[in-house]
Amino acid sequence: MGARVRGRAVGTVVEILEERDDASVVAVETDGILRRAWSFERLSGHLEVGDRVLINTSAVELGLGTGGLDFVVANLRTRREDEERRGHIMKLRYTPMQTPVLAVEEPDSPWHQTLREARSLKGTPVIVLGLHSQLTAVCATAKAIEPKMRIVYVMTDGAALPITVSTTVGELVAKGLLEATITGGNSFGGDYEAVNVYSALLAAKLVAGADLIVAGIGPGVVGTSTHLGHTGIDQGTSVNAALALDGLTIAVPRIAFGDVRQRHQGVSHHTLAALGLVAMGKCTVTLAAIRGERGEVVARQLQESGIFSKHHVVTMENDVTLRALEEAKLRPTTMGRTVEQEPEFFMTAGVAPIWALLEKGRGA
Repeated sequence: MGARVRGRAVGTVVEILEERDDASVVAVETDGILRRAWSFERLSGHLEVGDRVLINTSAVELGLGTGGLDFVVANLRTRREDEERRGHIMKLRYTPMQTPVLAVEEPDSPWHQTLREARSLKGTPVIVLGLHSQLTAVCATAKAIEPKMRIVYVMTDGAALPITVSTTVGELVAKGLLEATITGGNSFGGDYEAVNVYSALLAAKLVAGADLIVAGIGPGVVGTSTHLGHTGIDQGTSVNAALALDGLTIAVPRIAFGDVRQRHQGVSHHTLAALGLVAMGKCTVTLAAIRGERGEVVARQLQESGIFSKHHVVTMENDVTLRALEEAKLRPTTMGRTVEQEPEFFMTAGVAPIWALLEKGRGA
């Protein structure tokens, strides 16, 4: 019988449901109930059927957007595993789950000298997302225009911390639409690890060889229905980083019309705060052409928030993205809504790489 204490439970692994690179989804029986849980090998070790585990059940009990899964905190078996750990930089610092990684910047890294004095992206395009679900449209569109382009995704730590939970990233890598990933700050599990978003952006160019950098949070944005109490703010801080490093900086606004929440109608209040207040320098904000009343709503929101006067706002027709998604057999969703339900969301995301490639062609 499983013991329960405030969002925790002890149970037994009865089945391995899914395995990924360094993670798995397992079925855990506790108190006679079968639950599904993520397990990250880096944090809780390798799991086998029959192992007793401690799981964190809080998010599921609160009805939060974790996909209905719990998380394995620890494997309670007594047998010891000797695992070679490389690196001396801790992620999840000063928590019971802190774990060492080999960060690209640290002295033991083969890229330490490359990054030691690095300070500029020298005009490399950096597309900064407002929401993780924009990533698919950005990558598919870029590859449809320039198939040989090398795309690197920098995942920041404003939402999910383990990159493995992103089915989007896994699918894009499998389809050859994303070449490499870098996890910055306390996010972890990318092809490369970095200490912060600045060094992660530099590593994307100088270590991973990016022609196009896409930066943004992972799945699971946090919100409180207040102007600044959300992790959509991350877009503004990443814009600041890309501008400081001389990147060709493009921000993707979060635009939707199917959300029942008024604050996310048209241009999301997350975008209005991130680009209207938090982003300090001038970047390019790209939009798909939206006609009629919806277009008027978007224009008014951008005007009233100061984004029109603060940034370079570009509106373009986009006949590439929807076709690119279809040809790649991609069916992305945003907040559970499909491309057919939110075409403006995905087409706006796709305009960013179109504009970036046009600017690079002009020698920007």
